[in-house]
Amino acid sequence: MKGLLLALAIASCGHRSKAIVDAAPDATLDASGDAPGDAIEASTDATDEPDVHRVELPRGGREIFPKYRLVGFCGTPGAKNLGRLLGNLTTRAKEIESYGDQYAKDRTALPVFELIAVVATGLPGLDGKSRRRVPDKTIDDYLQAARDARAILLLNIQPGHSDFVTEVHHFENYLKEPDVGLALDPEWAMPEKSKEAPGTRFGYMSAATLNEIGAYLADIVKQNDLPEKVLVFHQVNTWVFKEDSSIEAHDGVVIVKSVDGLGQKDTKIKTYNALVAHMPSTVHAGFKLFFDEDTANHNRLMTPEQVLGLTPVPEYVMYE
Repeated sequence: MKGLLLALAIASCGHRSKAIVDAAPDATLDASGDAPGDAIEASTDATDEPDVHRVELPRGGREIFPKYRLVGFCGTPGAKNLGRLLGNLTTRAKEIESYGDQYAKDRTALPVFELIAVVATGLPGLDGKSRRRVPDKTIDDYLQAARDARAILLLNIQPGHSDFVTEVHHFENYLKEPDVGLALDPEWAMPEKSKEAPGTRFGYMSAATLNEIGAYLADIVKQNDLPEKVLVFHQVNTWVFKEDSSIEAHDGVVIVKSVDGLGQKDTKIKTYNALVAHMPSTVHAGFKLFFDEDTANHNRLMTPEQVLGLTPVPEYVMYE
């Protein structure tokens, strides 16, 4: 199994190194835009106080699971090699809805826009952090498109030589919105003092970092009386995250481990089985499919039926 995971790691790193080097950092890390749009209009929730109006998720209710199965695309403007979530977002929303219909089964599909809001770069940039933040205007556009589609928006963080906590706090105003969550990408988290460019080797995230961010989100949910928030962390191999047993649960926060293995079906299934084997019961399973990499060498993309046949059944299915 270790040999298999190492082979996957090498294959994945080879593909992604090219993607990351192609994304040069902006001279200006981010632009100050207007505050995010108004929150979703509140609706009445069944509580002990029926006259209290509380904001809900885009398709109703305040809890993610077990009502919903999350289905979405990821991407960022100007980088086709990082995912399909770019271009005409209305068209992308219709595509996501179509996939969601195939995955709903015994649940309701909740569409997801996973915007890579912090992109790791092959060049260090002016501050040496090897990452580029998308402008607030871009996030506003994606958030509005998500709301038009009654979807949730996840801000994906590839920290480069910055750190997850710093980058997450940068988006606090957006995280106070009821339909905005987070996705963390540990493979792009390089040691701060490392001189290696992101993509030349795999990065790493500790459980302590994940727990700190989970607690931070839980506090936002509590202070603003928000519905549950989604906190995804992507995992491509056993190196990028090693501390499953130390993951802490947080009220109001749904934690999802999304398995990112590349390749043909049998290889992806073996990777999935290995990475969810020691996952705590409080963590939900996710699965990632790649339109290009998974279909190389005449392989076929796994079907929704095949994905739903995994154990445990993924509760978040994401396409790149």
